[in-house]
Amino acid sequence: MEYKQYHEEHKKIFHSQEQIFFSQANAEGYLSFHELLRMTADLAVEDYNQQGMSREFLKDKGFAILVSRLAFRFHKMPVENQKLEFVTWEEKPEPLQLARCYKIFDMDGNLLVSGKSYWLVCDLKTRRLIPTSKFDLRKSIEFTTEMDCLKPCKIGEPEGMELWDSRKIKYSDLDTNGHTTNSRYGAFIEDALPAEYRGKVPSDFKLNYSKEAMLDSQLDVYGKIEEDGKKITVIGKTSEGCSFEAELYY
Repeated sequence: MEYKQYHEEHKKIFHSQEQIFFSQANAEGYLSFHELLRMTADLAVEDYNQQGMSREFLKDKGFAILVSRLAFRFHKMPVENQKLEFVTWEEKPEPLQLARCYKIFDMDGNLLVSGKSYWLVCDLKTRRLIPTSKFDLRKSIEFTTEMDCLKPCKIGEPEGMELWDSRKIKYSDLDTNGHTTNSRYGAFIEDALPAEYRGKVPSDFKLNYSKEAMLDSQLDVYGKIEEDGKKITVIGKTSEGCSFEAELYY
């Protein structure tokens, strides 16, 4: 099968055909959280790349773009060896966050996953946030789409959180920005979940990135099962404070 990547004619909607390989599936054969995060982040990078805004181009212009929040709804979780069509596009941004949507289909056109993410535009040298109105490397985007997923938003810390896991941030967790790459947080969450939830597919997944986890930091992962097992909150903390917050709904 030929795998294609293309933008819809006269639109900035990017399509990429992919396959879920053995190494991208978890022990139950489903696409793992961390691979979903990696594939969708890479999709966003490649969308920009094919529009002439590669990471090198953005770096030369003094911009760093970092994912801030995301939410995915799993209508049917992709599985090992499945061939898929990933679709992504940008929407009208918030004042301080770029907005991006995702849809993942099987090759018969059935919707498997829908999602939305927010991204921060930073000054590469100072790391200060830049208003999205000043990110003017492409035409302004004014449309929005009603997405079938939860809205990425603030996640609170419930009382009674318990320590579920502790780990040290290693060199292999880092990306070229020098901090833990966004997809690794999916693995941190997967590893911390109680055994009875590791094989269960959630209906919805939300993740907020709060503070970069750096090399050699100890990451303590806390969790709580709520609403009679229908919701799990997972929060990761380092000595610098909260690193990430996540919610899973079942």
